[in-house]
Order: sequence, then C-alpha cells, then structure tokens
Amino acid sequence: MIKVTVACLSLLVPSVFAFPSYQSLAPLSRRELEEFIANNPVADIPNPPGPLANDSIKLVNDPAHPFIAPGPTDLRGPCPGLNTLANHGYLPRSGVARPDQLVTAVMEGYNLGNDFAKFLVYQAHLIDGNPLTNLISIGMKTPLTGPDPPQPASIGGLSLHGTFEGDTSMTRVDAFFGNPAIFNEQRFDEFSAFSTEFGVQGTYDINAAAELRHQRLQESIQTNPQLVFVSPRILSAYSEAVFPTVFFVDGREDNGQLTLSAARDFFDMNIMPVGFHRQPAAVSFPGIMPLVQTIFNKHPFTPGVNNGVNNFTLMPQTPDLFDFCGIYEDIVLRVLKIQYPNPTGQLKDALNKNLGFLFSAVEGQNCTQVFPFGTD
Repeated sequence: MIKVTVACLSLLVPSVFAFPSYQSLAPLSRRELEEFIANNPVADIPNPPGPLANDSIKLVNDPAHPFIAPGPTDLRGPCPGLNTLANHGYLPRSGVARPDQLVTAVMEGYNLGNDFAKFLVYQAHLIDGNPLTNLISIGMKTPLTGPDPPQPASIGGLSLHGTFEGDTSMTRVDAFFGNPAIFNEQRFDEFSAFSTEFGVQGTYDINAAAELRHQRLQESIQTNPQLVFVSPRILSAYSEAVFPTVFFVDGREDNGQLTLSAARDFFDMNIMPVGFHRQPAAVSFPGIMPLVQTIFNKHPFTPGVNNGVNNFTLMPQTPDLFDFCGIYEDIVLRVLKIQYPNPTGQLKDALNKNLGFLFSAVEGQNCTQVFPFGTD
C-alpha cells in the first residue's frame, strides 16, 4: 500500500547511532531483547503529522529538493514513488526513515490525504518496520533499522516479498523469477504498449491501468507457481495501478493521463519531471477508491493463490478488495499475530501505539478497532 518539515539524513542519525553494538541482521532472543531494553533507550515514537496546513498545488521539484542519485549505500526498493521522494530529499536519502517522516513526505511531495497516507505508512511499518527503533527501510533489510525483535518478526523493509511488495507488479517481475525490487525494462515496454493501445492519446490512464492490471494477474497465474494474491497484497496491487494516474501526473494538468515520458522519469529514473507540481488538492480515500472500483469492475477477481502453474485456487474466505475493514482486521489480527505472537513490555507498548495510529487512519471508514495484544 505512503512526509511539513523536510526529512533529511541528519534527522535520522541520532536514531541509527543509538544502536552501535547491534550491526548484524540476526534477531534478538527474548533474553537479549530484555537486556537491550534495559541498557538502551527504546526510540521515541512521534505522533503522525496532521493534514498539511496548505494542501494546494505546489511546485515540488524545486531548488530545495534537488534530485541526487542514490549512493552505493543508499537503499531503494519496489515503490517508485518513495524512491523518488528519497532522491529529492523529501525522505532521508539513506532510504531509512521514521513512519511519521514517510507520512509527511507523501503528503508534501504528492499531496496524499492525511488519513490515506497514515493507512499506507503504518500498515507497512507494522509489517516491515522495526517497532523498537521506529525505523523502516524503503528497500531491503538493513542493520540501519537496528536490532530485530525476536523471531518470527522479520523487519524485512518494503522489499520483503508478499507484504507491501508482491506479485503482479506493473513494472517489476514476480519474486519467483528474480529481484522484484528492480525496475524491469521488458515490463516497462509492456506498460508502454498497453498505454499506447488503451490510453487516451497513448497515455497511461484508467483504461490502460485496468487492462494492464488484469494482464499482470493472468500472466502470473499462467507462469508463477508460487503466486499469492490475497490480503494485504491485493490492496497495494490495485493502489499501485491507480496511483500513477493521479500522483505522477503534474497537478497543473490533473487529467488522469500520465505521459510515457513522465512514467519513465518516475518508474525508471526515480526523478520528478522538470517543473513538476503536486496534486491541486489532497487526495484521500474518496478520490482513490472509485478509481480502484473502476478498474476492478472491468475485470473482477476473487483472491487466491497458485498451487503450481496455472492452478489458481480461490480463497473467498479472505477479505476482498473492497472489504476495507476486513483488510484492516486481517493485517492486525492475522499478519501481525504471526510476526508477534506474544509481545511484552516496551515492544508490546510500541506495537499498540502504532496500531492506534493505523486505526486513526481507518476510523472514518466505519471500522471497529481491534486489539490483538490487549488494551493494557
């Protein structure tokens, strides 16, 4: 499934260097966790920012946010939007950030609405980030996020397959066939071909998105024996199909038509086009979900998994794409409970605080808050 102070590397340094003695990727045992907490301060967890004070159209590829290509140690991952924000300094250029920095960056850089930004960020952080250090990698697993909580928590970063990143990507291969975090030229050629065939004047629009989204799923069903297309991936898969028609389109145009030149900038180069302006008003659930509904209605599906090539097994008992509260509950009660079966102490406190932030993002969708780790 996503920030009004600019996030920079210097803001991250105190958090990273609070853990100098833990540089491996090995998770802590429960005894080591208790010793670590006793001898090191667990990171403060700032509240997520509120809506932008001024969410009007704005030049965002500006002199204060120049493009700088990532260095050899900077992390980038499967989300071209976040990669681009890091390359322009809206996020720490290291690719490791706090979730509140991510929320600020997507609001400031693209004009995502506050609730939608919080939902995307905090569900990703709870699944792929480190609650002890309050850090998440926008790319692969890294020691820069500090020592892992006890297994089975993985703290894999956004490149961890099957969570935020998953099969049927628009411009990247399925994990079964290679590294899904790397831009794939052949996939982009297909992206361009579908835009030329189905989009208005050869652009990537809602029509091209619907056809390409469907083709990607069908191709994976036919070729990927390990395809998994269920919650929470289904929501991020459809969101990533829609987002470019909104957030990668210059706000001065705001026509839902992404040119292939701009698509190349974002997906391949991870750079904002020259003079790029964000959306003219904050875009949240009411602006995104009708677009998702449009592409789904053209090619409906039921969640499922492959048990071998071209053997898609339906899983209708899992939340469907529009069961928003069901997806929220699935993330909280199933996915998180697998990673954190019995957290205690400050780890439990950190998880519950982030769960509160996640619920604050969906409260307006008439969801009921659930408490996988209790309320005390």
